[in-house]
Amino acid sequence: MQFNPISLEIGLLFSPLAAATAFLITYGEYTRHYTDKKKPLKIATETAMFTLVIFGIISLVMSVLLQGI
Repeated sequence: MQFNPISLEIGLLFSPLAAATAFLITYGEYTRHYTDKKKPLKIATETAMFTLVIFGIISLVMSVLLQGI
């Protein structure tokens, strides 16, 4: 199995950026709905981890699909 290095590098660059953005957006929104900070922090962390994994998988799949380019 070969990978397209450019799309893999782009995925490795933008996956953490997407996760950080998802964390900030989710945390900012859920702090308005909860009085304590523990629950929004947990939800935002879970959202960031899910986003990181999904974007990582998408970049890996795209890297395999674009291997001939």
